[in-house]
Amino acid sequence: MTDIAFLPAKHLANLIRRRRIGSLELLDHYIARVEKYNPVLNAIIATDIPAARRRAKAADKDVASGEKLGPLHGVPMTVKESFDVKGLPTTWGVPERKDSIAVQDALSVQRLRDAGAIVFGKTNIPIWLADCQSFNANYGKTSNPWNLDRTPGGSSGGSAAALAAGLTGLEMGSDIAGSIRNPAAHCGLFGHKPTMGICSTLGHTLYENVAPIDMLVIGPLARSAADLAVGMSAIVGLDEIDSAGLQISLPPPQRRRLDEYRVSILVDDETIPLTRDIVSLQQELADFLKSSKVSVEVGARPDFDADKAHRLYDIMLRATTSARQTDAEFDANTAARDALSPRDDSKWARMLRGMTLSHRDWTALNESRHRIRWKWHEFFQDYDLMLTPATVMTAIPHTETLPYERTIQVDGTLRPFMNQIWLPGYSNFTYLPTTVAPIGFAGDGMPVGVQIIGPQYGDRTCIQFAGLLEKYYRRFEPPPGYV
Repeated sequence: MTDIAFLPAKHLANLIRRRRIGSLELLDHYIARVEKYNPVLNAIIATDIPAARRRAKAADKDVASGEKLGPLHGVPMTVKESFDVKGLPTTWGVPERKDSIAVQDALSVQRLRDAGAIVFGKTNIPIWLADCQSFNANYGKTSNPWNLDRTPGGSSGGSAAALAAGLTGLEMGSDIAGSIRNPAAHCGLFGHKPTMGICSTLGHTLYENVAPIDMLVIGPLARSAADLAVGMSAIVGLDEIDSAGLQISLPPPQRRRLDEYRVSILVDDETIPLTRDIVSLQQELADFLKSSKVSVEVGARPDFDADKAHRLYDIMLRATTSARQTDAEFDANTAARDALSPRDDSKWARMLRGMTLSHRDWTALNESRHRIRWKWHEFFQDYDLMLTPATVMTAIPHTETLPYERTIQVDGTLRPFMNQIWLPGYSNFTYLPTTVAPIGFAGDGMPVGVQIIGPQYGDRTCIQFAGLLEKYYRRFEPPPGYV
């Protein structure tokens, strides 16, 4: 029998509402699992158990007294370390910030509490949230519950590992280059990167910054597509300033049945070569969709040059994260950029150009980006969704080599490790919603996911399609040894 810890959060909330289990009882069950499994996984790196127990007891009293209950009432959950949770550290893995304690909740954390969730801890990340694994000097490394020698992905790697191992009911992550989608795929989970701007990121920050970050979004990771919908319903909304005049009203899913959908699917990608295991599983998905009477077009893409868009994304991403440089680092990177050959278009060269980009040049790149947005808009007149592989390969072994110095073997050929961020970048830098769903296992036994890209504000369509795949194709499976 599957442990109750693996049930969807929506189901857990229903059990609490019907008094089949108490919030405190469920919290204590998760805490017992954390004590048993987390010492090896190192997924959950900070907790406030006394406060969580007080809130769980209050949640049980509300049920008993017939109070109006939120959609996540009484459900224990954790959030990524990068969110402010009052009384817990927010360090982003940066050693100089290891003693930084949040004095108030992030707006999204408060909204989760308002929905009834019992936030009891925080999960691990890489330094600066800037890697496809989860290791930092403050907390150490997080392992993948499917294989402890592998990373769970990143940067929401602790989120994914905790969920997959049944240590928490729901998770909240963030994404600027696949940081929700990469770990969701590597751990066999569902994850959703929302349309840019629909969920306030206030309190997901370091150094108490308040400005939104270009391309950065926050969103849920879960063991079911329905939980993504519940998590999104809790956090969608603008901050106090913007909500005075603007409200978010997402359209309903475009279709109801699987056979009503019109989808494009990329089985392979010429821009970024994929391992054959990934291609094979993507082809199996395409075959399933065709047999299910879905209107499927293999290889159809928006009408823009993917190689040029990849380059544009690389540079704009590094421009977005450039403010974290010290003056000395900026000067050194400027000198290194000036020494580059004009023909050098390596990942490192793109990184240097992005980190030292002038605002004049950024504005020109931004115009190119918005032209690509319109190409996506045209594409979605003919297709409801575009399906791509979520990752280039399965989760990599642990390494402390810096990301831009790292290479990976793709079917016998060495490739730059950071090439893989283009798959999530495909939709990320043009603000599009994207859901990841599990589609099977590679030959090494590790999970593989598909990326479901929708039109801007089509979040509910992406999640609903993931739910149809969950119902008719593949669903979350607990890793062996944790049930």
